[in-house]
Amino acid sequence: MYDQLRSQILSGELSSGHRLPPEVALASGFGVSRGTIREALRLLVAEGLIRTLKGATGGNFVTLPTVDHISEFMQRNIDLLSRTELVTLPEFLDARELIEVYAVRHVAERHTEAGLDALRATLAVESVSTAHEKFLQNKEFHQILVDACGNTLLQIAAQPIFSILHTNLGRSKLTDEFPRRVCSEHRAMLDAISAGDADRAEALMRQHLADLALVYRQIWHSGVDLSNR
Repeated sequence: MYDQLRSQILSGELSSGHRLPPEVALASGFGVSRGTIREALRLLVAEGLIRTLKGATGGNFVTLPTVDHISEFMQRNIDLLSRTELVTLPEFLDARELIEVYAVRHVAERHTEAGLDALRATLAVESVSTAHEKFLQNKEFHQILVDACGNTLLQIAAQPIFSILHTNLGRSKLTDEFPRRVCSEHRAMLDAISAGDADRAEALMRQHLADLALVYRQIWHSGVDLSNR
């Protein structure tokens, strides 16, 4: 039942926006119980292939997953693996380096003015007050850098990694100095990107990630106080 509906959606036989028949009709058509139908619909909703609306005009509608939805789905599962140590911090850091070193070189070699403006906007931290607010604004630099590559698979892979790493760091107490230092390193990378200096941009990114790795190793799943560091 689940496999059949999923196949029909992915093949385009059931197009985006198509309203599925009521549960009773689906159960009768597939020759299964309503419980089986509900479970199939639940799985399809979790995958972002079905959207359920309430009310008189509601029902179950076919939809297509977005990059954000797929990344969130992956993030939940990767987070479970990290909490059981089936995915370790070194693996997160290695994967991040592979993605971001490629991304910074790619963008330095092929940047657009719109992409540079988006990166510059993440460095405007004067308008926010707390260390955490400044850090949250600064962290967008990395996602925008990956997005600027124009590679959907890289975006999907990067978002869960960034979110899980930043969630752990966000549990720690930060001084104003930490986001200021991060912002300074981002500015240096942006200068190299703007100049089209891919080698310097890569070197700065590698050093930046190495510095962050030291912090992540201190606070991984622990919420260490970094306010005196």
